Amino acid sequence: MELRTVATFLRVTELQSFSRAAEQLGYSQAAVTVQIQQLEQELGTQLFERFGRRIQLTEHGLQFIPHAQELLRVAQNAKTFIRQGAQPSGRLRIGTAESLSISVLPPILSAYHARYPLVETSIHTGTIPVLFDMVRRNDVDLLYFLDKKTDFPEWNKVLERPEPIVFVAPADHPLAGQQQIPLQTILAEPLVLTERGISYRYDLEQLLAARGLELHPFLETGNTGIIVDMLLHHAGLSFLPRYVVQTYLESGALTILSVDAPSIQMWSQLVYHRNKWITPQIEQFLSLMREHIGTAQQPDQTL
Repeated sequence: MELRTVATFLRVTELQSFSRAAEQLGYSQAAVTVQIQQLEQELGTQLFERFGRRIQLTEHGLQFIPHAQELLRVAQNAKTFIRQGAQPSGRLRIGTAESLSISVLPPILSAYHARYPLVETSIHTGTIPVLFDMVRRNDVDLLYFLDKKTDFPEWNKVLERPEPIVFVAPADHPLAGQQQIPLQTILAEPLVLTERGISYRYDLEQLLAARGLELHPFLETGNTGIIVDMLLHHAGLSFLPRYVVQTYLESGALTILSVDAPSIQMWSQLVYHRNKWITPQIEQFLSLMREHIGTAQQPDQTL
């Protein structure tokens, strides 16, 4: 049984497509088909059911996934043993929310590069639906996102952390220091907000709608860095994850407003597809994230 064929099988299971697997692996679709057929012959069972252009894992195909992963893991361990002291190399692709890429990831990525300079890391940002699709298409290796607690059976969750969402203003704003500020008072102020559809803005809109209120920001942008700059220039108030403004809260430049409204909380979550082959560079990044973020939840797959 060739390891290359096993790796092809896992890539097809990740993408649920022979053609996309062929494109990512640099093979022709016919070559991928032949490899899967050879593997099925060796195992003496059918791994995929084919419905025109659609494929679906058979029961034996599902059962073979952990064995295929173990075969590649053993092979990787053997290579590591032979190349003792060798640094991880290759690619690491991370899909993430824009706010996390600006506020949370930079020190982690800096530490990662210092430890593993041979790894080429790329960051891909987008909305939650876009990021979810990227994981399913294997366009990214890991997904680090902000949303309500989210669990899908095809994902392994490595960690999660509660992230409070707060009303924030310049420290010398007239509302700073006041307690239980009415929502109507907040809405009367100039607001700089993230775009519609962002998870925490959506929850705020629902909260306001229940009270017959609406948001009318004077500026909307998907870039939280721009929003923070606007606040620092006394251009209004905003509603942001606390991690976005933590540095400025500590320096005294910005302050959290006490608002008469239920608190809204999201969760930062790090996941990968359950069929994903965990390379050394991915494994080391997951380890570093645990060091920096925590170990709220461990993945099902042993790394």
